[in-house]
Amino acid sequence: MAFLTPEEFGAAIGVLAEHHGVERLRERFARMNAFTSRRGLNSATAIADRLFALSGGLRRQVAATLAFSSLWQELVGARLGDAGEKRLETLAEEVNACLAEDESIVAGKEGELDRALDSYRDALAGAVGPAVARLDMLMKAVPAVADRLRAAAAAPPVPQAEG
Repeated sequence: MAFLTPEEFGAAIGVLAEHHGVERLRERFARMNAFTSRRGLNSATAIADRLFALSGGLRRQVAATLAFSSLWQELVGARLGDAGEKRLETLAEEVNACLAEDESIVAGKEGELDRALDSYRDALAGAVGPAVARLDMLMKAVPAVADRLRAAAAAPPVPQAEG
């Protein structure tokens, strides 16, 4: 599993805050014991900063990590539904077929991986939107794939040929 950067984590908390509202999100995290004090948590940014620090950027198996993961999966799962989740499982198998046992990308399968990632992204984005799809893919990706996703997002768009 790849880990989110502080900016990506902040964007994910922003998505949750937009969905739940900041106050309700703060209360849900508090009830899940993600943090002990609500003081100073009046914005999505403040919540993100606190949770990122407490969870070690989601690297530690602590209440903050579990609470974030639970709320994120609740959001994505509700939008996907059972049929969408089954479709994504099939598409994830296509992505995994391009990876070696050490989670590196198999040489020569880069194009196949890119096509599989595009299919996965399109299916997920159709249900949850492109921003949530990108963040969800980064959270689930192995480091080599996450690096590839970040590089693709940073690359300038390729102009389409007219014809």
